[in-house]
Amino acid sequence: MLLHSRTKLRKPSPPFSAISSLLNPTLFASLSLQHQFPDSSFTSSSSQFDNNLIPLKSIPYRSYPNAESSYRAPSYSNYASLLKFCIAQKAIKPGKQLHAQVFVTGFGFNAVIATKLVNLYCVCDSLSNAHLLFDRIPKDNIFLWNVLIRGYAWNGPYEAALQLYYQMFDHGLVPDNFTFPFVLKACAALSVIEFGREIHEHVVQAGWEKDVFVGAALIDMYAKCGCVGSAREVFDKILVRDSVLWNSMLAAYSQNGQPDDCLSLCSEMVSAGLRPTEATLVTAISASADNAALPQGRELHGLSWRQGFESHDKVKTALVDMYAKCGSVKVARILFERLGVKRVVSWNAMITGYAMHGHATEALNLFEEMNGVAKPDHITFVGVLSACSHGGLLEEGRMFFETMIRDYNIDATVQHYTCMVDLLGHSGRLDEAYDLIMQMKVVPDSGVWGAVLNSCKIHGNVELGEIALERLIELEPEDAGNYVILSNIYAQAGRWEGVTKLRKLMTDKRLKKSIACSWIEVKNKVHAFLSGDSSHPLSDEIYAELERVGGLMKDAGYSPSTGSVFHDVEDDEKAYMVYRHSERLAIAFGLISTPPGTRLLITKNLRICEDCHVAIKFISKITGREITVRDVNRYHHFKDGVCSCGDYW
Repeated sequence: MLLHSRTKLRKPSPPFSAISSLLNPTLFASLSLQHQFPDSSFTSSSSQFDNNLIPLKSIPYRSYPNAESSYRAPSYSNYASLLKFCIAQKAIKPGKQLHAQVFVTGFGFNAVIATKLVNLYCVCDSLSNAHLLFDRIPKDNIFLWNVLIRGYAWNGPYEAALQLYYQMFDHGLVPDNFTFPFVLKACAALSVIEFGREIHEHVVQAGWEKDVFVGAALIDMYAKCGCVGSAREVFDKILVRDSVLWNSMLAAYSQNGQPDDCLSLCSEMVSAGLRPTEATLVTAISASADNAALPQGRELHGLSWRQGFESHDKVKTALVDMYAKCGSVKVARILFERLGVKRVVSWNAMITGYAMHGHATEALNLFEEMNGVAKPDHITFVGVLSACSHGGLLEEGRMFFETMIRDYNIDATVQHYTCMVDLLGHSGRLDEAYDLIMQMKVVPDSGVWGAVLNSCKIHGNVELGEIALERLIELEPEDAGNYVILSNIYAQAGRWEGVTKLRKLMTDKRLKKSIACSWIEVKNKVHAFLSGDSSHPLSDEIYAELERVGGLMKDAGYSPSTGSVFHDVEDDEKAYMVYRHSERLAIAFGLISTPPGTRLLITKNLRICEDCHVAIKFISKITGREITVRDVNRYHHFKDGVCSCGDYW
């Protein structure tokens, strides 16, 4: 009667009206516990029941058949329905109150109720309570195990999910098609390929290998562990595929640096008659961005609009990122302004896009605009600091770095330090850059020491360059590019014995210099060139164009800079070597293959050399062309003899 009289006094407000009609948190729980445990320490304190779960160890799990009550207790179906509601709403407080009633009304051993309680604590990220309850109830229910394994797979510690998985077998249970995706997710988070392969064997033994959800989980696990070939084998064995499975394989390629395979598979998916989902388009568009594949990106843009995704901000944000990374920063900004809701990731894409193109002022102005409507995160500041680095804004970079830590409470990551070291190094503050590395709160990686090495090349600092190479050899001993940079530093200083020593070291370690490659797309076909390449069908015409333009450049005052050539050879031979660099061959092909005035977009797999940078400025002025070069670090926009980087890169 107490419960009914209380609920008549005030109509509860939604969304918990159903629960409130059965619960009186300050009266029912207190009276019930005092009735069942007259000597217990539980009181009628409302704060105790509002904020704390009843200590499970203090109440044995048993029913109370002789318990008397002056109220009509909720039935099993009431509890099941209310717990389902709490789970859907992630309502932990009313759920705890229901848990209290379950203890004192005799439903403690009910498998369905107990499993729902475990599920409630899992979805509310209260895994300690979930596991404590799990340990005190019968465990012959596979769904119960799945619920707790899922909780740990989602929230960690991931090792606990694996431990539970193997404990299942001790209880005579067999994993099902829900168990496997959860435990494979834990394997993926831990990158434990040996456990992943063993669980894959269990999947085969249990007959779930061709289940699309289990297959998608296997693909994701292999992808996160870097085993893309194994992921593809799983994909190929499943003949009836849904969009989830296709998307998993697309993501596997994209996450592992195989954008070409990702785009090819996306074409297969569309050809197979499957409608792309939002995830499909975002993944494929991101692959286009990573590959600087503007034509494919435009095709995906059109496909997304035809399929009705023009109003999906996630797709449009991916397009912003793609156009920025493919050199069309103006188009990216137009799409950015048309976003219905600008999320943090959207602001980050645009700020980072400006930074890549050396548009530091635009990036910082956009950051100020963002501050009024969204909270910057650590990625935002990577973009901001990168903009300062590419723009040579030393004082601004220092200010933003300090502001990030002091005002935004964001701990500096290795990416932030890399930007600052690069900025200091490019500005000639090499000692300050080295001091910053020594003060870092995180372990410096190859990006940090690579920034130091590149700065040493710019400023001819042999001693610090040697230190940087020593650290890089420890971190990535097989990267020949680092040896080459120090060789260039030695060559610039005329220390040919150092060059010889490094070349011998590379030979002894069987390291080969990365082959420079540049490519240009003309009439929907990609044409790639290596340094000194003569394999192209139009090779004679390409070199003839280089000769023609080279003569005009010389008349305009161009003089080759051969400092990047570390061979101890005559100057004429050095000049001939830089004259045949891959980016120049790609530009010459573009000049003879496109109408006058056409903008040329060149992509290079390595950093553009100093002489080619100077040469392309001359070419842009002489030919009246706008030439964009995307190298491994950033974009260079050449127009009328000037580069957007301001000769600072």
